[in-house]
Amino acid sequence: MTQHNLHAPDSDDFDPSASSLAGQVDKSVMAELLSIRSSIDNIDATLVYLLAERFKATQKVGFLKAAHRLPAGDPGREAAQIARLRRLAEDAHLDPAFAEKFLNFIIGEVIRHHEAIAEDHEAASGQHPQASALA
Repeated sequence: MTQHNLHAPDSDDFDPSASSLAGQVDKSVMAELLSIRSSIDNIDATLVYLLAERFKATQKVGFLKAAHRLPAGDPGREAAQIARLRRLAEDAHLDPAFAEKFLNFIIGEVIRHHEAIAEDHEAASGQHPQASALA
C-alpha cells in the first residue's frame, strides 16, 4: 500500500496528544496510550483515503449507469456484497452486524450519488427520465 502524507495542511489544530486524561495517569501509561492512539490515527487517515478511492471508483460506475440509463441501485450486487463483507468480518474477528451496517451506509451514499449523476446526465442531454424509458 502506498504511504500518503497523512498530515493535511489544514489540520494544524489537531493535537494527537490531546486527552482529558493528561496529568491524571502515570506518564508511562499515558505514553503507551498515546502510542496506541497514534496507530489508530494512522488507520483512520488510511480509511479516509481508502473511502475516497472507493467513491472515485463508484463515481465511474455512476457515470456508466447514467450513460446507459441503468438503475442507481443493484439489489443483487448489494446483497452479494453484504454477504461477502459479513464473511470477511467473521474471518477478521469483526462484528458482522457492524460490517453490514457500515456497508449499508456506504451503499446508501453510493446510490444517492448515482441518482444525482443520473439527474445531471439527463438534464445535460435534455431528456426526461420517463421519456427515455419509453424510447
